[in-house]
Amino acid sequence: MKPDARRPLFDLERQPPDAIAAFFAQIALAAGPAIMAVYSGECAVRSKIDQSPVTLADEQAEEIILGLLADWASPMPVIAEEAAAKAGAVSAHSGQFILVDPLDGTREFVARNGEFTVNIALVRDTRVMAGAVYAPALNRLWFGGDRAFLCTAEPGGNLPAPSLWRPIRVRRAPAALVALASRSHCDPATEKFLAGLNVAERRSAGSSLKFCAIAEGEADVYPRFAPTMEWDTAAGEAVLRAAGGTVRSVEGGRLRYAKTESMLRNGGFIAWGDPDMADRASALEKPNVNHVVT
Repeated sequence: MKPDARRPLFDLERQPPDAIAAFFAQIALAAGPAIMAVYSGECAVRSKIDQSPVTLADEQAEEIILGLLADWASPMPVIAEEAAAKAGAVSAHSGQFILVDPLDGTREFVARNGEFTVNIALVRDTRVMAGAVYAPALNRLWFGGDRAFLCTAEPGGNLPAPSLWRPIRVRRAPAALVALASRSHCDPATEKFLAGLNVAERRSAGSSLKFCAIAEGEADVYPRFAPTMEWDTAAGEAVLRAAGGTVRSVEGGRLRYAKTESMLRNGGFIAWGDPDMADRASALEKPNVNHVVT
């Protein structure tokens, strides 16, 4: 999708959260064709300085997203994963900024299992305010600000009309929970935490799809104690929060953003569909997550 010179700039300072989420959803859709073009062919994988994988799809999608944000939106600082990796640093932003993960779940992308996403979110005063998560291989798009929505959307297409947006909500936690865990990253702290819950079913999934599954009421809890970055979690948390869920740090408070002192690294967290269950579970023994940089 090409920028339109006649298109008025989208004012990220003044628009309500739902409108911002829909705006990010359209931009995420625009990055889809570049990702799927690489996905359908040979995929060369390189290692970044931190040894995490990167592909041409990551880089091309980020270039598209950053270009459209510059062309379509009022000026606002943006922190994007690949640009931050190349710079070896992140800029400090105390007010508001956009977080971009152009291809969350690169390992899933390389494995060709479809469980990868485009993540775009707005952070304001250390809180995530709105975000969009797009799974181009699945044609599924989640976005949320004050409310959360799901729709079917093809890569490169226009955002479907609002009549085609399905509102989504979390569910009340059942007696026996459905727990989600990372397909590519699990650790003893996660196992210990889940062992303390009444878990009837455990599912594995990649990328920010785990937040979205809870937001849809398909699962109840997602613990993550292995390291993540803010761009990994912001858009998924936006969707989950808008659907009525919550993300808590291991210490029990909210997940805080703009942590430039830690290069935007997150500590351990637990995503819950039912906030009441999150409150009850806070009395459980805290897992040992000393290995996580906070």
